[in-house]
Amino acid sequence: MTWAGEMFAAVQQQLFEMSSPWLFAWGLGNLLEDAYAASAWLLAGLLQIAVLMLVIGPLQRWRPVEPVTDRATVRTDVIYTLIHRLGLFRLALFFSLDPIFDSSFGALRAQGLGTFHLDQLWPGVTDGALTSFLLYLLVFDFAAYWLHRGQHRLNWWWQLHSLHHAQRQMTMWSDNRNHFLDSLLVDVLLVVLAQLIGVAPEQFIAIVALTQLSESLQHANVRLSFGGLGERLWVSPLFHRVHHSVLQGNHNFGVLLPWWDQLFGTANFQPKPDPTGVPDQIGQGRDYGRGLWSQQWHGFKRLVGRA
Repeated sequence: MTWAGEMFAAVQQQLFEMSSPWLFAWGLGNLLEDAYAASAWLLAGLLQIAVLMLVIGPLQRWRPVEPVTDRATVRTDVIYTLIHRLGLFRLALFFSLDPIFDSSFGALRAQGLGTFHLDQLWPGVTDGALTSFLLYLLVFDFAAYWLHRGQHRLNWWWQLHSLHHAQRQMTMWSDNRNHFLDSLLVDVLLVVLAQLIGVAPEQFIAIVALTQLSESLQHANVRLSFGGLGERLWVSPLFHRVHHSVLQGNHNFGVLLPWWDQLFGTANFQPKPDPTGVPDQIGQGRDYGRGLWSQQWHGFKRLVGRA
């Protein structure tokens, strides 16, 4: 991990040095610190795209669950992926919400209410970067499980999240097919959690990158199971496809670990995949939109009760 971290830092530094002259040319030299953080998100996204193209893509072609007959909707998912993975969505958050976060947590610290570091509650954890990372990963995955259940159980939230489930041609690009308001709410809650439990910025980036890459595999159009034991240790494409099933969608909310589904009674280890989608697409012909902006508009109308 030390070698990988050093390599990542070196490439990140090169990306940052390439962008710095442009910042000064545009009169944005005061954003150098933020640009350094942005270069880490960009690099993490580029690495993810490389894994998608070089590893998960060939897996899809090797053992597809179903033939892809609607490539237009997949191309829209590619746009969602590029927006989220290459940092464009986080760039929008930076200009809109980051100043609010900074001032709010700064005010709390000024009142002596600074955040604590969860990994310091266990002696010796801070001496091991891997142990600390795994601890935070576990906490975030537990939180993500309950957020995911909220997306399904709260009707107003489901009106947004249902866009993600309306994809009937699931591929490795489908993970980021979300309404922007849905993504915004989830990201805000996870950033607040990271601040409250003291996750270091580099750990947060690594947790998000690992989670996103695993979710890309989960959504892939690949007939892949991790076996009797593996299915119960890490969320597989088969396990997650049950969650997207038109027939069995009220199960398998785990993001990385199926442990929470097993613990709280929402696991379904169905041995074969079902067709995916939202029931009212089929039964009622509900329109979820075709292109990106059409999908966003239909989601907003569902939220306000106009669709």
